Amino acid sequence: MSNPPVIAIPCRHDTSAYYSGREINSQNNSYIRAVVAAGGAPFLIPMEVDKPKLQALYRLADGVLFTGGGDIDPAFYNQTPHPATAGIQRERDTVELTLARWAIADKKPLLGICRGFQVMTVASGGTLYQDIATQLPKAGRHDFLQKRGGFSRDHLAHEVILDADSRLAKLLGETSFLTNSLHHQALKTISEPFKVVGHAADGVPEAIELPDHPFCIGVQWHPEELVEKTEHAPKLFRAFIAASAQSAEQDNGK
Repeated sequence: MSNPPVIAIPCRHDTSAYYSGREINSQNNSYIRAVVAAGGAPFLIPMEVDKPKLQALYRLADGVLFTGGGDIDPAFYNQTPHPATAGIQRERDTVELTLARWAIADKKPLLGICRGFQVMTVASGGTLYQDIATQLPKAGRHDFLQKRGGFSRDHLAHEVILDADSRLAKLLGETSFLTNSLHHQALKTISEPFKVVGHAADGVPEAIELPDHPFCIGVQWHPEELVEKTEHAPKLFRAFIAASAQSAEQDNGK
């Protein structure tokens, strides 16, 4: 029996009452469970690593998963902070942008979720709208959050429409479905050869992919919260893990 593919998941900084308010490296268990359920073996990458140590950890991974979280420092895409921009952790930005560029160059499977979708965008030279409500006032609502209306993380908020000829549509076997929506920022510009392959009904980009890469997909919604509620969410994780397993086999054959 072959070993399960190893999936690197960068942490974020939180504070813990258990540790008297000290800062800890953490990650949402929904991502961990989704990777495990799909057949992957996840490990967490802390933020306190320099580039050589980060590269050593990266080499252990067969795939990389970027998760949701606070906003990326807009300095990384040559903007100044909008008043609504919040939750910046530059250490996390640096770790994830570095990993994204490595995985893109090395053709290592990469899945970006919400903030992770935005990390992939910025890592490849794209830019973001820092606040949909004020910078895209004609767009619909996308921040269906607990703190802004009591919405659960698996609340199906709006439809996503995928390009029929996209890899993502073929992997999921669907071109439209309902998703949750927990973001207040959005993709503004994308750098080639990345392609926007999915939108909400209001035109806000919801999915990107990189042609000629084994698996490099970013989604603006949160499939980790929908694994037990939809058919498309577990399909996405299974496809990512399958691509990571294939990458591991190819590396072992070298």
